[in-house]
Amino acid sequence: MAESNDTPEPISAFVGIDWADAKHDIYLHPADGSTASHEVIDAKPEALHDWILKMRERFSAAGKIYVCLEQSKGALIHQLMQYDFFVLYPINPKTLARFREAFRPSGAKDDRSDADLLCELVRLHTHRLRPWKPDAEQTRKLNAFCQNRRQAVGSAVRLLQQVREQLKLYYPLALELELNTVLACDFLQRWPTLEELRQAKPQTIRKFFYAHNFRRGDKIEQFVQKLQKQTPVTSDRAIIEPAAMQVRLLAAQLRVILNSIPEFDQTIAEIFHSHPDAAIFESFPGAGPQLAPRLLTAFGTDRDRLESAEQMSVISGVAPIKIASGKSFATHKRWACPKFIRQSFHEFAGCSIKFCAWAKAFYQAQRDKNKGHHTAVRALAFKWTRILFACWKNRKPYDDALYTGALKKRGSAFASP
Repeated sequence: MAESNDTPEPISAFVGIDWADAKHDIYLHPADGSTASHEVIDAKPEALHDWILKMRERFSAAGKIYVCLEQSKGALIHQLMQYDFFVLYPINPKTLARFREAFRPSGAKDDRSDADLLCELVRLHTHRLRPWKPDAEQTRKLNAFCQNRRQAVGSAVRLLQQVREQLKLYYPLALELELNTVLACDFLQRWPTLEELRQAKPQTIRKFFYAHNFRRGDKIEQFVQKLQKQTPVTSDRAIIEPAAMQVRLLAAQLRVILNSIPEFDQTIAEIFHSHPDAAIFESFPGAGPQLAPRLLTAFGTDRDRLESAEQMSVISGVAPIKIASGKSFATHKRWACPKFIRQSFHEFAGCSIKFCAWAKAFYQAQRDKNKGHHTAVRALAFKWTRILFACWKNRKPYDDALYTGALKKRGSAFASP
Protein backbone atom coordinates (compact mmCIF):
# COMPACT_ATOMS: atom_id res chain seq x y z
CA MET A 1 0.00 0.00 0.00
CA ALA A 2 1.39 3.39 -0.93
CA GLU A 3 2.10 5.75 1.90
CA SER A 4 0.23 9.03 2.04
CA ASN A 5 2.23 12.17 1.42
CA ASP A 6 -0.25 14.18 3.48
CA THR A 7 1.26 15.20 6.79
CA PRO A 8 -0.48 17.36 9.38
CA GLU A 9 0.71 20.93 9.60
CA PRO A 10 2.85 21.63 12.67
CA ILE A 11 1.24 23.44 15.59
CA SER A 12 3.21 26.20 17.28
CA ALA A 13 0.80 27.32 20.02
CA PHE A 14 -2.66 27.00 21.53
CA VAL A 15 -4.63 30.10 22.52
CA GLY A 16 -7.86 30.67 24.43
CA ILE A 17 -9.48 34.11 24.21
CA ASP A 18 -12.23 35.36 26.49
CA TRP A 19 -13.66 38.38 24.71
CA ALA A 20 -15.34 41.14 26.75
CA ASP A 21 -16.47 44.72 26.15
CA ALA A 22 -13.84 46.42 28.32
CA LYS A 23 -10.83 44.06 27.99
CA HIS A 24 -9.83 40.67 26.59
CA ASP A 25 -8.17 37.83 28.50
CA ILE A 26 -5.78 35.66 26.50
CA TYR A 27 -4.25 32.38 27.68
CA LEU A 28 -1.30 31.15 25.63
CA HIS A 29 0.18 27.62 25.74
CA PRO A 30 3.19 27.14 23.41
CA ALA A 31 3.25 23.72 21.75
CA ASP A 32 6.96 23.23 22.54
CA GLY A 33 6.15 22.81 26.21
CA SER A 34 7.49 26.16 27.38
CA THR A 35 5.68 28.06 30.12
CA ALA A 36 2.08 29.01 29.48
CA SER A 37 1.11 32.63 30.06
CA HIS A 38 -1.88 34.88 30.59
CA GLU A 39 -2.26 38.46 29.43
CA VAL A 40 -4.96 41.09 29.19
CA ILE A 41 -5.26 43.41 26.21
CA ASP A 42 -7.33 46.52 25.75
CA ALA A 43 -10.67 46.36 23.93
CA LYS A 44 -9.44 48.60 21.11
CA PRO A 45 -8.86 47.22 17.57
CA GLU A 46 -5.28 48.46 17.54
CA ALA A 47 -4.51 46.48 20.71
CA LEU A 48 -5.70 43.27 19.05
CA HIS A 49 -3.71 44.15 15.93
CA ASP A 50 -0.54 44.57 17.99
CA TRP A 51 -1.16 41.19 19.65
CA ILE A 52 -1.64 39.52 16.25
CA LEU A 53 1.66 40.94 15.00
CA LYS A 54 3.38 39.67 18.12
CA MET A 55 1.96 36.17 17.62
CA ARG A 56 3.03 36.15 13.98
CA GLU A 57 6.58 37.17 14.83
CA ARG A 58 6.91 34.62 17.61
CA PHE A 59 5.04 31.56 16.32
CA SER A 60 3.97 31.66 12.66
CA ALA A 61 7.30 30.36 11.31
CA ALA A 62 7.06 27.27 13.54
CA GLY A 63 3.51 26.30 12.59
CA LYS A 64 -0.17 27.12 12.98
CA ILE A 65 -1.64 28.81 16.04
CA TYR A 66 -4.83 27.09 17.24
CA VAL A 67 -7.25 29.64 18.70
CA CYS A 68 -10.38 28.75 20.67
CA LEU A 69 -13.11 31.34 21.20
CA GLU A 70 -16.85 31.55 21.62
CA GLN A 71 -19.04 31.59 18.50
CA SER A 72 -20.96 34.62 19.73
CA LYS A 73 -17.85 36.83 19.49
CA GLY A 74 -18.35 37.48 15.79
CA ALA A 75 -16.17 40.59 15.59
CA LEU A 76 -13.17 38.67 16.89
CA ILE A 77 -13.68 35.80 14.44
CA HIS A 78 -13.76 38.16 11.48
CA GLN A 79 -10.62 39.95 12.60
CA LEU A 80 -8.60 36.76 13.12
CA MET A 81 -9.80 34.89 10.03
CA GLN A 82 -7.83 37.30 7.83
CA TYR A 83 -4.55 35.69 8.95
CA ASP A 84 -3.64 32.27 7.59
CA PHE A 85 -1.39 31.31 10.52
CA PHE A 86 -4.44 31.10 12.80
CA VAL A 87 -6.71 28.04 12.87
CA LEU A 88 -9.94 29.13 14.56
CA TYR A 89 -12.09 26.88 16.71
CA PRO A 90 -15.29 28.78 17.57
CA ILE A 91 -17.35 26.87 20.12
CA ASN A 92 -20.89 27.22 21.35
CA PRO A 93 -21.04 29.24 24.61
CA LYS A 94 -22.97 26.33 26.14
CA THR A 95 -19.99 24.05 25.51
CA LEU A 96 -17.74 26.33 27.53
CA ALA A 97 -20.35 26.65 30.29
CA ARG A 98 -20.67 22.87 30.65
CA PHE A 99 -16.92 22.39 30.51
CA ARG A 100 -16.59 24.96 33.29
CA GLU A 101 -19.25 23.22 35.40
CA ALA A 102 -17.39 19.91 35.08
CA PHE A 103 -14.46 21.37 37.00
CA ARG A 104 -16.23 24.04 39.04
CA PRO A 105 -19.54 22.68 40.37
CA SER A 106 -19.94 25.88 42.35
CA GLY A 107 -20.37 27.80 39.09
CA ALA A 108 -17.51 30.17 39.90
CA LYS A 109 -16.53 32.11 36.79
CA ASP A 110 -14.02 34.75 35.79
CA ASP A 111 -12.50 35.88 32.50
CA ARG A 112 -9.02 34.55 33.18
CA SER A 113 -10.20 31.05 34.03
CA ASP A 114 -12.49 31.01 30.98
CA ALA A 115 -9.53 31.87 28.73
CA ASP A 116 -7.60 29.03 30.38
CA LEU A 117 -10.48 26.58 29.80
CA LEU A 118 -10.82 27.64 26.16
CA CYS A 119 -7.11 27.04 25.66
CA GLU A 120 -7.42 23.63 27.34
CA LEU A 121 -10.35 22.72 25.10
CA VAL A 122 -8.42 23.33 21.90
CA ARG A 123 -5.19 21.83 23.26
CA LEU A 124 -6.60 18.55 24.61
CA HIS A 125 -9.78 18.07 22.59
CA THR A 126 -8.92 19.34 19.11
CA HIS A 127 -10.17 16.13 17.54
CA ARG A 128 -13.65 16.80 18.95
CA LEU A 129 -13.85 20.38 17.68
CA ARG A 130 -14.59 21.70 14.21
CA PRO A 131 -12.28 24.40 12.84
CA TRP A 132 -13.58 27.48 11.10
CA LYS A 133 -13.10 26.80 7.40
CA PRO A 134 -12.31 29.58 4.92
CA ASP A 135 -15.18 30.16 2.54
CA ALA A 136 -15.04 29.23 -1.14
CA GLU A 137 -12.69 31.32 -3.26
CA GLN A 138 -15.55 32.79 -5.29
CA THR A 139 -17.32 33.98 -2.14
CA ARG A 140 -14.16 35.41 -0.58
CA LYS A 141 -13.34 37.25 -3.79
CA LEU A 142 -16.87 38.66 -4.00
CA ASN A 143 -16.62 39.79 -0.38
CA ALA A 144 -13.31 41.57 -1.01
CA PHE A 145 -14.69 43.41 -4.04
CA CYS A 146 -17.82 44.44 -2.11
CA GLN A 147 -15.78 45.79 0.80
CA ASN A 148 -13.39 47.62 -1.52
CA ARG A 149 -16.32 49.20 -3.33
CA ARG A 150 -17.78 50.40 -0.08
CA GLN A 151 -14.44 51.91 0.92
CA ALA A 152 -14.23 53.65 -2.45
CA VAL A 153 -17.71 55.14 -1.95
CA GLY A 154 -16.72 56.27 1.55
CA SER A 155 -13.58 57.93 0.18
CA ALA A 156 -15.65 59.69 -2.49
CA VAL A 157 -18.05 61.04 0.14
CA ARG A 158 -15.16 62.40 2.23
CA LEU A 159 -13.58 64.06 -0.82
CA LEU A 160 -16.92 65.60 -1.81
CA GLN A 161 -17.28 67.13 1.64
CA GLN A 162 -13.81 68.65 1.38
CA VAL A 163 -14.52 70.03 -2.10
CA ARG A 164 -17.74 71.67 -0.87
CA GLU A 165 -15.97 73.24 2.10
CA GLN A 166 -13.33 74.78 -0.16
CA LEU A 167 -15.81 76.02 -2.77
CA LYS A 168 -17.88 77.79 -0.13
CA LEU A 169 -14.84 79.91 0.67
CA TYR A 170 -14.30 81.43 -2.77
CA TYR A 171 -16.35 79.81 -5.58
CA PRO A 172 -20.02 79.17 -4.63
CA LEU A 173 -21.14 79.12 -8.28
CA ALA A 174 -19.41 75.74 -8.73
CA LEU A 175 -21.72 74.33 -6.07
CA GLU A 176 -24.46 74.50 -8.70
CA LEU A 177 -22.80 71.50 -10.36
CA GLU A 178 -23.57 67.93 -9.38
CA LEU A 179 -20.24 67.46 -7.68
CA ASN A 180 -20.27 63.66 -7.51
CA THR A 181 -19.78 63.39 -11.28
CA VAL A 182 -16.80 63.19 -13.63
CA LEU A 183 -18.20 66.30 -15.34
CA ALA A 184 -17.81 68.35 -12.16
CA CYS A 185 -14.30 67.03 -11.55
CA ASP A 186 -13.20 67.98 -15.06
CA PHE A 187 -14.93 71.36 -14.75
CA LEU A 188 -13.06 72.22 -11.53
CA GLN A 189 -9.74 71.15 -12.96
CA ARG A 190 -10.26 73.27 -16.07
CA TRP A 191 -11.79 76.31 -14.32
CA PRO A 192 -10.78 76.14 -10.64
CA THR A 193 -11.67 79.81 -9.99
CA LEU A 194 -14.48 82.17 -10.94
CA GLU A 195 -11.94 84.48 -12.56
CA GLU A 196 -10.74 81.74 -14.93
CA LEU A 197 -14.30 80.71 -15.73
CA ARG A 198 -15.25 84.26 -16.67
CA GLN A 199 -12.43 84.33 -19.20
CA ALA A 200 -14.08 81.44 -21.07
CA LYS A 201 -16.57 82.20 -23.82
CA PRO A 202 -20.18 81.05 -23.26
CA GLN A 203 -19.90 78.82 -26.33
CA THR A 204 -16.81 77.14 -24.85
CA ILE A 205 -18.72 76.39 -21.66
CA ARG A 206 -21.64 74.97 -23.66
CA LYS A 207 -19.30 72.73 -25.66
CA PHE A 208 -17.78 71.46 -22.43
CA PHE A 209 -21.15 70.32 -21.11
CA TYR A 210 -22.12 68.76 -24.45
CA ALA A 211 -18.78 66.92 -24.59
CA HIS A 212 -19.67 65.33 -21.26
CA ASN A 213 -23.06 64.17 -22.59
CA PHE A 214 -24.95 66.81 -20.61
CA ARG A 215 -27.80 67.74 -22.95
CA ARG A 216 -30.04 69.86 -20.68
CA GLY A 217 -29.84 73.09 -22.66
CA ASP A 218 -32.06 74.95 -20.18
CA LYS A 219 -29.79 74.07 -17.29
CA ILE A 220 -26.71 75.11 -19.24
CA GLU A 221 -28.25 78.48 -20.09
CA GLN A 222 -29.23 79.06 -16.46
CA PHE A 223 -25.66 78.37 -15.43
CA VAL A 224 -24.24 80.76 -18.07
CA GLN A 225 -26.65 83.51 -16.96
CA LYS A 226 -25.71 83.03 -13.31
CA LEU A 227 -22.06 83.30 -14.29
CA GLN A 228 -22.68 86.70 -15.91
CA LYS A 229 -24.40 87.99 -12.75
CA GLN A 230 -22.13 86.29 -10.21
CA THR A 231 -20.28 88.52 -7.77
CA PRO A 232 -17.01 87.16 -6.30
CA VAL A 233 -17.35 86.36 -2.59
CA THR A 234 -13.73 87.40 -2.04
CA SER A 235 -10.84 88.94 -3.91
CA ASP A 236 -8.25 87.89 -1.34
CA ARG A 237 -5.61 85.93 -3.24
CA ALA A 238 -4.43 84.40 0.04
CA ILE A 239 -7.79 82.58 0.15
CA ILE A 240 -8.44 81.97 -3.55
CA GLU A 241 -5.12 80.53 -4.72
CA PRO A 242 -4.56 77.90 -1.97
CA ALA A 243 -8.23 76.87 -2.11
CA ALA A 244 -8.13 76.55 -5.91
CA MET A 245 -5.05 74.34 -5.79
CA GLN A 246 -6.69 72.17 -3.13
CA VAL A 247 -9.89 71.87 -5.19
CA ARG A 248 -7.92 70.76 -8.26
CA LEU A 249 -6.12 68.12 -6.18
CA LEU A 250 -9.34 66.84 -4.60
CA ALA A 251 -11.16 66.83 -7.95
CA ALA A 252 -8.39 64.74 -9.52
CA GLN A 253 -8.61 62.17 -6.71
CA LEU A 254 -12.40 62.14 -6.82
CA ARG A 255 -12.40 61.57 -10.58
CA VAL A 256 -10.30 58.42 -10.23
CA ILE A 257 -12.65 57.01 -7.62
CA LEU A 258 -15.80 57.87 -9.56
CA ASN A 259 -14.40 56.08 -12.61
CA SER A 260 -13.50 53.01 -10.53
CA ILE A 261 -16.96 52.49 -9.00
CA PRO A 262 -18.61 51.31 -12.29
CA GLU A 263 -15.69 48.89 -12.70
CA PHE A 264 -16.38 47.53 -9.23
CA ASP A 265 -20.08 47.23 -10.06
CA GLN A 266 -19.41 45.28 -13.24
CA THR A 267 -16.96 42.89 -11.57
CA ILE A 268 -19.25 42.33 -8.58
CA ALA A 269 -22.21 41.65 -10.87
CA GLU A 270 -20.24 39.10 -12.91
CA ILE A 271 -19.03 37.20 -9.84
CA PHE A 272 -22.40 37.41 -8.09
CA HIS A 273 -24.51 36.15 -11.00
CA SER A 274 -22.21 33.17 -11.46
CA HIS A 275 -22.55 32.25 -7.77
CA PRO A 276 -24.84 29.29 -6.97
CA ASP A 277 -26.62 31.27 -4.22
CA ALA A 278 -27.26 34.40 -6.30
CA ALA A 279 -30.94 33.60 -6.92
CA ILE A 280 -31.59 33.36 -3.19
CA PHE A 281 -30.27 36.79 -2.27
CA GLU A 282 -31.46 38.73 -5.31
CA SER A 283 -35.00 37.57 -4.45
CA PHE A 284 -35.18 39.80 -1.37
CA PRO A 285 -37.11 43.07 -1.91
CA GLY A 286 -34.79 46.07 -1.86
CA ALA A 287 -31.54 44.11 -1.95
CA GLY A 288 -30.57 45.28 -5.42
CA PRO A 289 -27.22 44.89 -7.20
CA GLN A 290 -25.15 46.28 -4.31
CA LEU A 291 -26.76 44.76 -1.21
CA ALA A 292 -27.61 41.29 -2.54
CA PRO A 293 -23.90 40.36 -3.02
CA ARG A 294 -23.07 41.78 0.41
CA LEU A 295 -25.77 39.70 2.08
CA LEU A 296 -24.52 36.62 0.25
CA THR A 297 -20.96 37.08 1.47
CA ALA A 298 -22.17 37.74 5.02
CA PHE A 299 -23.74 34.28 5.14
CA GLY A 300 -21.14 32.53 2.99
CA THR A 301 -21.56 29.11 1.38
CA ASP A 302 -20.83 26.77 4.31
CA ARG A 303 -24.28 25.85 5.68
CA ASP A 304 -22.72 24.11 8.69
CA ARG A 305 -21.04 27.30 9.86
CA LEU A 306 -24.21 28.73 11.41
CA GLU A 307 -26.58 26.70 13.54
CA SER A 308 -29.26 29.34 14.03
CA ALA A 309 -30.46 32.76 12.91
CA GLU A 310 -29.56 34.03 16.38
CA GLN A 311 -25.89 33.39 15.66
CA MET A 312 -26.02 35.55 12.56
CA SER A 313 -27.91 38.25 14.46
CA VAL A 314 -25.07 38.38 16.98
CA ILE A 315 -22.26 38.15 14.42
CA SER A 316 -23.80 40.92 12.32
CA GLY A 317 -24.42 43.18 15.32
CA VAL A 318 -28.14 43.34 14.56
CA ALA A 319 -29.09 41.68 17.87
CA PRO A 320 -29.04 44.18 20.75
CA ILE A 321 -27.17 43.63 23.99
CA LYS A 322 -29.46 43.09 26.96
CA ILE A 323 -28.37 44.18 30.43
CA ALA A 324 -30.32 43.11 33.50
CA SER A 325 -29.47 44.00 37.09
CA GLY A 326 -31.99 43.57 39.87
CA LYS A 327 -35.22 45.11 38.70
CA SER A 328 -33.62 47.20 35.99
CA PHE A 329 -33.43 46.07 32.39
CA ALA A 330 -31.96 47.82 29.37
CA THR A 331 -30.95 47.10 25.79
CA HIS A 332 -28.42 48.93 23.68
CA LYS A 333 -26.75 48.72 20.30
CA ARG A 334 -24.07 46.05 19.84
CA TRP A 335 -20.78 47.77 18.99
CA ALA A 336 -18.40 44.76 18.93
CA CYS A 337 -19.17 43.37 15.48
CA PRO A 338 -17.89 43.50 11.89
CA LYS A 339 -19.00 46.99 10.84
CA PHE A 340 -19.31 46.16 7.14
CA ILE A 341 -21.68 43.25 7.82
CA ARG A 342 -23.76 45.35 10.21
CA GLN A 343 -24.00 48.09 7.59
CA SER A 344 -25.12 45.54 5.01
CA PHE A 345 -28.00 44.27 7.13
CA HIS A 346 -28.98 47.75 8.27
CA GLU A 347 -28.95 49.23 4.77
CA PHE A 348 -30.88 46.28 3.34
CA ALA A 349 -33.57 46.61 6.00
CA GLY A 350 -33.86 50.33 5.26
CA CYS A 351 -34.22 49.70 1.51
CA SER A 352 -36.78 46.93 2.03
CA ILE A 353 -39.24 49.44 3.51
CA LYS A 354 -39.81 50.89 0.03
CA PHE A 355 -40.37 47.53 -1.66
CA CYS A 356 -42.06 45.31 0.92
CA ALA A 357 -45.50 46.05 2.43
CA TRP A 358 -45.07 44.10 5.68
CA ALA A 359 -41.58 45.58 6.22
CA LYS A 360 -43.03 49.08 5.83
CA ALA A 361 -45.83 48.26 8.28
CA PHE A 362 -43.35 46.82 10.79
CA TYR A 363 -41.11 49.88 10.53
CA GLN A 364 -44.06 52.24 10.97
CA ALA A 365 -45.21 50.31 14.04
CA GLN A 366 -41.78 50.84 15.58
CA ARG A 367 -41.89 54.54 14.79
CA ASP A 368 -45.36 54.77 16.33
CA LYS A 369 -43.75 53.51 19.55
CA ASN A 370 -41.54 56.61 19.47
CA LYS A 371 -38.50 54.64 18.32
CA GLY A 372 -35.91 56.54 16.33
CA HIS A 373 -35.38 55.82 12.64
CA HIS A 374 -32.21 53.76 13.05
CA THR A 375 -33.60 51.88 16.05
CA ALA A 376 -36.67 50.94 14.01
CA VAL A 377 -34.49 49.85 11.07
CA ARG A 378 -32.33 47.69 13.37
CA ALA A 379 -35.47 46.02 14.71
CA LEU A 380 -36.57 45.32 11.14
CA ALA A 381 -33.09 44.00 10.29
CA PHE A 382 -33.35 41.60 13.24
CA LYS A 383 -36.63 40.28 11.81
CA TRP A 384 -35.17 40.01 8.30
CA THR A 385 -32.18 38.05 9.60
CA ARG A 386 -34.41 35.13 10.54
CA ILE A 387 -35.98 35.09 7.07
CA LEU A 388 -32.63 35.44 5.34
CA PHE A 389 -31.22 32.59 7.41
CA ALA A 390 -34.15 30.27 6.64
CA CYS A 391 -33.93 30.92 2.90
CA TRP A 392 -30.14 30.51 2.90
CA LYS A 393 -30.22 27.33 5.00
CA ASN A 394 -32.92 25.73 2.82
CA ARG A 395 -31.50 27.08 -0.47
CA LYS A 396 -34.84 28.65 -1.41
CA PRO A 397 -35.45 32.18 -2.77
CA TYR A 398 -37.69 34.48 -0.76
CA ASP A 399 -41.40 34.40 -1.68
CA ASP A 400 -43.15 37.52 -0.43
CA ALA A 401 -46.63 36.18 -1.17
CA LEU A 402 -45.87 33.02 0.81
CA TYR A 403 -44.52 34.94 3.78
CA THR A 404 -47.36 37.45 3.75
CA GLY A 405 -49.83 34.55 3.65
CA ALA A 406 -48.17 33.08 6.74
CA LEU A 407 -48.50 36.44 8.51
CA LYS A 408 -52.21 36.55 7.67
CA LYS A 409 -52.72 33.04 9.05
CA ARG A 410 -51.10 34.12 12.32
CA GLY A 411 -53.28 37.22 12.40
CA SER A 412 -50.27 39.51 12.24
CA ALA A 413 -50.93 43.23 12.05
CA PHE A 414 -48.09 43.52 9.55
CA ALA A 415 -49.77 41.42 6.86
CA SER A 416 -50.65 43.55 3.85
CA PRO A 417 -54.38 43.97 3.18
